[in-house]
Amino acid sequence: MILDATLTAAAAGGYEAVQMRVVAEQVGIAVGTLYRCFPSKTHLLVSALTREFQRLDASRDWSTVASTPQQRLGMLTAHLHSDWQRDPQLTEAMTRAFVVADTTAASAVNQAANVIERLLARTLGGGDPTDYDRQIAGLVADVWLANLVGFIRKRVTAAQARDHIDRAVQLLLSGNATAN
Repeated sequence: MILDATLTAAAAGGYEAVQMRVVAEQVGIAVGTLYRCFPSKTHLLVSALTREFQRLDASRDWSTVASTPQQRLGMLTAHLHSDWQRDPQLTEAMTRAFVVADTTAASAVNQAANVIERLLARTLGGGDPTDYDRQIAGLVADVWLANLVGFIRKRVTAAQARDHIDRAVQLLLSGNATAN
């Protein structure tokens, strides 16, 4: 319920709209109780991001949606592109939280990064990722983050961000056959 209320607030008004008091009121708990579970709104939003990627992972076996790593990753990234473009306020809130997180949210950021990278690596590896798949997944996640920051800061359009991400993925995977 707490993370659902967080996502609702973020979707309605972005990062600034997520207020601990409002989230606590929406779920019927004291603000102090919320702060004991989530020390900051950044921690709260990054935790929501983690849960959303866990849900995405559970919603479909991305490691079997196509026969090649590039096709599988293409399907996953197409789905992600659609999601973040459909709800730019929510994308802005979660991306901003991930980027501005300080040491109080470090464990939440690390958990989110691990969930994202595991999903990407399993997708690349067809369910059984190699160390190389995990390395590529980390690079893809970094490229995604850099382009999402560009998008939410209005330095690139959604189409430009998608093109940058897709080209980076293609370049990274084009060496896949020779690296294994």
